[in-house]
Amino acid sequence: MPSVEVKNACSCAIKRAIDEQQYFSSADEAAQAAEELLEQMRREFCKKHRFELRNEFGNYVIYILANR
Repeated sequence: MPSVEVKNACSCAIKRAIDEQQYFSSADEAAQAAEELLEQMRREFCKKHRFELRNEFGNYVIYILANR
């Protein structure tokens, strides 16, 4: 079952109650949800972090990383 996972949740993710892991019935649904979540994070979060989306063994992982 494909999933979307958020790693290293920051205070913005916690305040918005972003689920740390969501499961989907297809890889296409997971990919679309990951892209939508990533866009939401880029648009709404405080800009202190950057985000990386990776496909790891058929699951999508969004890493929240500190800006350099």
